Amino acid sequence: MVSICFYFQIHQPPRLRKYSVFEIGHHNNYFDDQKNEAIIRKVTKKCYLPANKIILDLINKTGGKFKASYSMSGIVLEQLEKFAPEVIDSFKRLAETGCVEFLDETYYHTLSFLYSKEEFKEQVEMHNKKVRQLFNFRPKVFRNTELVYNNELANFVEGLGYKGILAEGADHILGWRSPNFVYHPKGSANIKLLLKNYSLSDDIAFRFGEKSWKEFPLTAPKFADWISKINGNGNVINLFMDYETFGEHQWEDKGIFEFLKHLPEEILKHKDNDFVTPSEAIKKYDPVGELDFHNFVSWADVERDLSAWLGNRMQQEAIKETYLLEPHVKLSKNPALIDEWRKLQTSDHFYYMCTKWFNDGDVHKYFNPYDSPYEAFITYMNILNDFRIKANKLGEIKINQ
Repeated sequence: MVSICFYFQIHQPPRLRKYSVFEIGHHNNYFDDQKNEAIIRKVTKKCYLPANKIILDLINKTGGKFKASYSMSGIVLEQLEKFAPEVIDSFKRLAETGCVEFLDETYYHTLSFLYSKEEFKEQVEMHNKKVRQLFNFRPKVFRNTELVYNNELANFVEGLGYKGILAEGADHILGWRSPNFVYHPKGSANIKLLLKNYSLSDDIAFRFGEKSWKEFPLTAPKFADWISKINGNGNVINLFMDYETFGEHQWEDKGIFEFLKHLPEEILKHKDNDFVTPSEAIKKYDPVGELDFHNFVSWADVERDLSAWLGNRMQQEAIKETYLLEPHVKLSKNPALIDEWRKLQTSDHFYYMCTKWFNDGDVHKYFNPYDSPYEAFITYMNILNDFRIKANKLGEIKINQ
């Protein structure tokens, strides 16, 4: 038997205005609300609503045999509540089926675990509260921002009460082993580890519409055949991808929605196949062994490391200066100031500063709203400098300039 575990990530960052040096000390509006609203409305129309309708139809059509899971950053949930509440309502309908699981992550989609365990814990608790409030669901499986993971994280998250955690099925960690099994993180007691099958996931997320790909066109029967061939050589195939794959990254006219509509039926034609949520997967299957992730691993690029966010001096300086503000900002007890500081932690801001223009470099260029990583850095540091001034003017804290 082989189980298929679909997990979709949903996140939209709070995009920054192109903030010039001449605005420092004069303008405190850092975020491009107009652009953020436009993007949410666009992706709602192209992806979220049509994809949710298909998922709900598939659950009903299969009598609950089809299942899926989602991790939605707190800041995208806030934007959806404000600009597209109909999307929240559609997720509530999915939650009511009992066939959908929601995962926890950092509320502001940050790399806080690397810099402040206290801040990380606070954001995770915020996210858990938000998911319970909106969907009446208490997550028991954790997915860290950008799938950043190591042994220490697994142990820390286990201490927060989680039963499972997701990570990238990185080749340099797995070696001869397969990502299609449940594993045990080194040094932990009971938490279980689910690894992304990045090859099959990327066939859908990145290669689906690529005409130069030798497997083009990718059809539901073809993909289901690849899944079925793993029977006997794996227990669970974890297909992890951005939800925006459906309709936004892979446009509707490429056939991505038709592919999704027919895939469960094709997979379930094999009597030994089924669909599971992450919680069901870790309950159903025992770990086949222990995996040692001594260093941090992520989903990004061929290196599967942290270099997409921390690979150059600009990124390192920007994020260091941001977290140095933590004790001062929190002492202010000013909710608006703390919220703004946390939005400046969002990992996308540092991703836009990436200077890797080789191998996967085009990915960074495609998703980057700036003309260059240097523009991203200058904009960010201008805003951070103004943020210090604004905090000082509030008279609640004193931060050295």
